[in-house]
Amino acid sequence: MGMPNMKAIQQMQNRLAKIQDELAATMVEGTAGGGVVTATVTGSKAFHQIKIDPSAVDPEDVELLEDLITAAIQDAMTKAEAISEEKMSALTGGIKIPGM
Repeated sequence: MGMPNMKAIQQMQNRLAKIQDELAATMVEGTAGGGVVTATVTGSKAFHQIKIDPSAVDPEDVELLEDLITAAIQDAMTKAEAISEEKMSALTGGIKIPGM
């Protein structure tokens, strides 16, 4: 197995750019508290928005709301990471490439 030629490298870079564009355009939702908090991130793990059901807002228990927000964002990020890994492994044939 020799070194990949420049054309093959260029094709891979083009596919990588396309995957990155797809990930940036993909919205991923994470939830917590049975759906009272919903966080939306992109497939490239950029935070997009948070939605909070009024029932989750208790002035006596702000910590719970903070925990729900954190959990929803973590849930969304975990799902986004899974989507990203799936698309990248399709590109690399399952080979882990450092920095991707």
